[in-house]
Amino acid sequence: MMSNLKLGVDVVSAHNLLPKDGLGSSNAFVELYFDGQKFRTTIKEKDLNPVWNESYYFNISDPSNLHYLTLDAYIYNNVKATSSRSFLGKISLTGTSFVPYSDAVVLHYPLEKRGIFSHVRGELGLKVYITDDPSINSSIPIPAVESLSNKDPNLIHAHAQTVPSAVTGTHSNNKAESRQTFHHLPNPNDHHHHQSFAPEDPHHPPKYGAEAMKMEPQPPKLVRMHSASSSQPVEYALKETSPFLGGGRVVGGHVIHRDKTASTYDLVELMHFLYVRVVKARDLPAMDVTGSLDPFVEVKIGNYKGITKHFEKQQNPVWNQVFAFSKDRMQASILEVVIKDKDLVKDDFVGLIRFDINEIPLRVPPDSPLAPEWYRLEDKKGEKIKGELMLAVWIGTQADEAFSDAWHSDAATPIDSTPAASAAIRSKVYHAPRLWYVRVNIIEAQDLVATEKNRFPDVYAKAQIGNQVLKTKTVQARTSSSLWNEDLLFVAAEPFEDHLVLSVEDRVGPGKDEIIGRVIIPLSSVDRRVDDRMIPSRWFNLEKPVAVDVDQLKKEKFSSRIHLRICLDGGYHVLDESTHYSSDLRPTAKQLWKPPIGVLELGILNAAGLHPMKTRDGRGTSDTYCVAKYAHKWVRTRTIVDNLSPKYNEQYTWEVFDPATVLTIGVFDNSQLAEKGSNGNKDLKIGKVRIRISTLEAGRIYTHSYPLLVLHPAGVKKMGELHLALRFSCTSFVNMLYLYSRPLLPKMHYVRPFGLMQLDMLRHQAVNIVAARLGRAEPPLRKEVVEYMSDVDSHLWSMRRSKANFLRLMSVFSGLFAVGKWFGDICMWRNPITTVLVHVLFLMLVCFPELILPTAFLYMFLIGVWNFRYRPRYPPHMNTKLSQAEVAHPDELDEEFDTFPTSRSPELVRMRYDRLRSVAGRMQTVVGDVATQGERILNLLSWRDPRATAIFVTFCLIAALVLYVTPFQAVAALAGFYIMRHPRFRHKSPSVPINFFRRLPARTDSML
Repeated sequence: MMSNLKLGVDVVSAHNLLPKDGLGSSNAFVELYFDGQKFRTTIKEKDLNPVWNESYYFNISDPSNLHYLTLDAYIYNNVKATSSRSFLGKISLTGTSFVPYSDAVVLHYPLEKRGIFSHVRGELGLKVYITDDPSINSSIPIPAVESLSNKDPNLIHAHAQTVPSAVTGTHSNNKAESRQTFHHLPNPNDHHHHQSFAPEDPHHPPKYGAEAMKMEPQPPKLVRMHSASSSQPVEYALKETSPFLGGGRVVGGHVIHRDKTASTYDLVELMHFLYVRVVKARDLPAMDVTGSLDPFVEVKIGNYKGITKHFEKQQNPVWNQVFAFSKDRMQASILEVVIKDKDLVKDDFVGLIRFDINEIPLRVPPDSPLAPEWYRLEDKKGEKIKGELMLAVWIGTQADEAFSDAWHSDAATPIDSTPAASAAIRSKVYHAPRLWYVRVNIIEAQDLVATEKNRFPDVYAKAQIGNQVLKTKTVQARTSSSLWNEDLLFVAAEPFEDHLVLSVEDRVGPGKDEIIGRVIIPLSSVDRRVDDRMIPSRWFNLEKPVAVDVDQLKKEKFSSRIHLRICLDGGYHVLDESTHYSSDLRPTAKQLWKPPIGVLELGILNAAGLHPMKTRDGRGTSDTYCVAKYAHKWVRTRTIVDNLSPKYNEQYTWEVFDPATVLTIGVFDNSQLAEKGSNGNKDLKIGKVRIRISTLEAGRIYTHSYPLLVLHPAGVKKMGELHLALRFSCTSFVNMLYLYSRPLLPKMHYVRPFGLMQLDMLRHQAVNIVAARLGRAEPPLRKEVVEYMSDVDSHLWSMRRSKANFLRLMSVFSGLFAVGKWFGDICMWRNPITTVLVHVLFLMLVCFPELILPTAFLYMFLIGVWNFRYRPRYPPHMNTKLSQAEVAHPDELDEEFDTFPTSRSPELVRMRYDRLRSVAGRMQTVVGDVATQGERILNLLSWRDPRATAIFVTFCLIAALVLYVTPFQAVAALAGFYIMRHPRFRHKSPSVPINFFRRLPARTDSML
C-alpha cells in the first residue's frame, strides 16, 4: 500500500546573499532535493533579499527510512547570458529534524559552503513539516525527463501554473498571495507526484508508543557499601547489590550467567501473573420477578477477588476488563469466574466457570494477544445452564500489554475493590504538556475615551492568561493616546485552552479601576518564532466590556484600539523545575531538537524497610507507589497496598538528549484509599532519589539500594530503601562529546536573557500548569507529587542550606588554602630541604619560562590518570553531612518548613528576623570590606590622596626604567627569592607595600 506521507517545504525567503551578477546583485532561485525528487523555485531578479513564499510537497516512499533521508536546498544565481548558474550556498537537513505541521515554524538557516574554496554568506528561511493528508493529490509528472543522476541541473526547468489564492489552506500565512504548483522529477523507484495547495490543517502530532515494561527474577544480594563521606552514617550509605534480573545475575555492573532466553526487559526480576480478561456475556437468564438482571462478574482465586462494574437490567453486558493475579501469592489451583445479579440485600448467583491453573497457557510478548472464547455457564453442581461468557485466560509477565490497565491482586485495597478504586492504583505513563513562553509587547493605545471628562485618565494595560495576570506601568493620558512599550511574559501549554485577555483600564481612585476596553486573542492564532527576529505588530480594536447606549454607539465613528506585538517564543526552554536538577534542556520548538545521544533504562525493583505512613486495623502500614520523571515523560508504578516491602519490578525507557540532566525517582504513600475523606487527603512523600546522567558509564548496569532520606522538622529520617537497576546506553558517542562544547541552554537564553525575578515567576507558573494538566489524568498525578518531584521550594530561604552552601564553597577553595599554607611553610623554612628544592625548581622555571604551562598541564594529566583507578563506581546520592542535616538546630528546621508567607507566631518571627539581621550584618560587612579594597586600587591613580598618588606615580616611573634595562628573568628570580627569604630577614610588622595600600582612601567616608 502506498503511503500518503509527504514532506512539505515552504521556501519563504533568503537574506543578505552574495552578489554574483557583476552589478552588485543576484538572480536567485532555490533547488530542493529529497529522496530522488527535485523542485525548483521561480527566479527573483536583481534581489539580494528575495522572498518566494512557495510551497512544495515531496512523496516519502518509505516512512520507516525517513530519519536516514536528507533534504538539500541549493541557492543559485541565474546567469542569463551563458544560460548557466553560479553557486550561492546550500543547507542540508536530516530527517530527525522533520516535525508535524502543527509544530513547524520558519527557521532561517545560515548558508553552508559547497567546498573548501567556496565563498558564501546569508541565510535561507524554510518551513519544513510532515503531512499525511490524502487530499493532497499528486500532479501530472513531467514527461521524458531523465533521472537526477544523469541530467544536467541547468537544463531542468519547472513548469508552473498559478493557483488562485482561494485554495490556499492553513499552511500559508499570507492568504492574499497566489500559490504555484511545481512538478518534480519522478523517483526512479516510485512514481510520485505533488500539488502545492494545502487542506485545512490535517496534521496531527505523532503518536508515541508506550514503552512496554520489563521483567525478570530473584532477590538482591548485598555485596558492598559506599559512602560519600567517612563520617556519613552506615545506614545512610548507598549499597551495591547483585540481583538476578531477567538477563542474568548482575555483578559489578555486568551480567554474568546470562539467560539465553531473556527478552529485552532485563532490568527487573521476572514476575508471572494470571491474567483474566472478562469481555462480555450473552443470553443470561433473568433472575428478578420482573424478569430483569443486573449482572456483574466476580473473579476469584483463593483469598483474592476482583469485581467488575454492574449493569442495570442488561442480559448482554459488555465489560472488557482485565484482572491480574500474582502467581507468587496464589494459594489455590482453581480459578472461578462467577456471574452474579446485583441486589440490595444479597447478590444472587447466576452461573460460574472454573479453570485449572495448571491447564492455563503461557503467553510471552511479542506473541499476539490471546483470542477470547465463549464459555457456557455452569451451576454450583457443575451442570450446564443458560448463558455464555466470553473470556481470555493466560499466564503472562509484566511485559504483557494488559499489565498497566489491569486490576492487580497485589495492589487490591481491602477497603474498596470496585473499578473506581482500582483506577487510582494502576501504573501509567504520562507526557507533560509542551510549554511555551508567550511574549506580549504592549506598545500603545489610541482613541481612548475616559469615563470622566473633567480629568486626564491614569491608564494601564492588564494582560491575563488563565490565572496569570500582569500589568504595565500607569501613565497619564493627556491626549487620547498612551505609550507603554513594555514586554509581558507568560507561560502557556499545548493544547492552548486559555485565551489572552487584554484590557485597558483607568485608575479612577485607590482600589477603583474602570475598564475602557478589552480584546480577547486566541493563542492558537499567535505567530511562533524560534529566534529573536521581529514579529510584525498588529492593531486590535478594544470592545466595551458592558452594554452601552445604542444611540451613543452610532454616534461614535471610531473605537479605541491597542497596538500589540505578540508571539510564542519557541527558542527558549521553559524552565519548569529547579535549574540544578533539570531533566530536559531542549527548546520548545521541535525543529531545534537534536538527535538523541542515548537511551536511559530504569528498573524499579522493590522497596524495603519502609516506615509506616498510616494505621489500618490497629497496625502500621503503607500503600506505596513510585514516580519517575525525566524530560516530558513521567511514569507511575502501580500502588502496592498494605505492604512495607513492596515489589514493583517495572521497567521504563527514556531517550537522552543531554548528559547534563537528572533523573528523579520519588516514593509516595497513596492517601486516596482511606475510608473517609479520600479526595481531600494529600499523598505523603516517603523520599526521592536523583541520578545525574553524566555520572553514569555507558553500558554499565547500576544495581543499588538507595536510602530514602527525608528532612522533617525533627531532623533527618531514613524512611526505607529503594532498590533500582539503571543503564545508560550511548547511541552516538561523537554527538555526546560534541554536546560538552555546546551551551547548556538554547541560544535564545543568551541572546535575550530573562531576569532572575522574572525566571522565578515564570518557573512558578510553569510548575502550576504542569501540575494542573497531570492532575487531570486518570489516575491523576497530584499537585503535591509534581511539586515535590520538581523541587519547587529549593529557592526559599533556609539557614541550614545557607551553611551547607558556605561549607561547599570552603571545600572548593580548600585546595587553594592548602597550597597557600604549604607555600607559607616554604617561606618560613620549616623544612629546609623542601624549601631549597622549591628554590631550584623556581629558578629552572624562571630560566625556562616556556616549561611553565607544559609542566602544569602534565601535572594535571598525571593526577587525572592516577585518580582513574579510584573513580566512583556508583552514582552520587544524598549526603546528610554535606547537607548539614544532622547538625541543624530544631528552630532552623522549623523555619525551613514554615509556609510562605509565614504562619508562625509574631514573637517567633521577630526572633528569627533578628537572627537573620545579624547574619545579614556580617555579610554586609564582608561585602563592604571587599568594596573598600577595590576602591583603594582605583584611588591609586585618582589623586584623591595627592601624596599617595604622587608616590605611586613616581614608583611606576622608576619601575618602568628599571624593568626596561633589566632582563625579566632576573626580576622574577629576585622577586621570588625575596618572597621566600629566610625568617631571620623578615620583620613581624607588615611590609611597606601593605602599609602603603592600607593608607589609601576609600569611599566609606561618603557613606551615610
